[in-house]
Amino acid sequence: MTDPHASDTVTHMKTTIEIAPALLAQSKRFARDEAVTLRALVEEGLRKVIAEREKRPNFRLRKVPFSGGGFNKGFEGGHWSQLRDAAYEGRGS
Repeated sequence: MTDPHASDTVTHMKTTIEIAPALLAQSKRFARDEAVTLRALVEEGLRKVIAEREKRPNFRLRKVPFSGGGFNKGFEGGHWSQLRDAAYEGRGS
């Protein structure tokens, strides 16, 4: 079985990413201090973020029953601006 992280021109692609200058400088110093390449540091970070996000449960909007009778009488057949104005009434201009 081959190592999925092994360097191999068939499984790796060269790409360009933009990184904020301060973060790039900090990353280069960190990589140098840890005796790893910037590439290894970026790959490790991406793997950790992806693994962490894959563990999170998917968001599910719970059902909330509604037992109202629809719009209040004053808004039936009204324009959206009427609803907006009522929603912001008393909150300034």
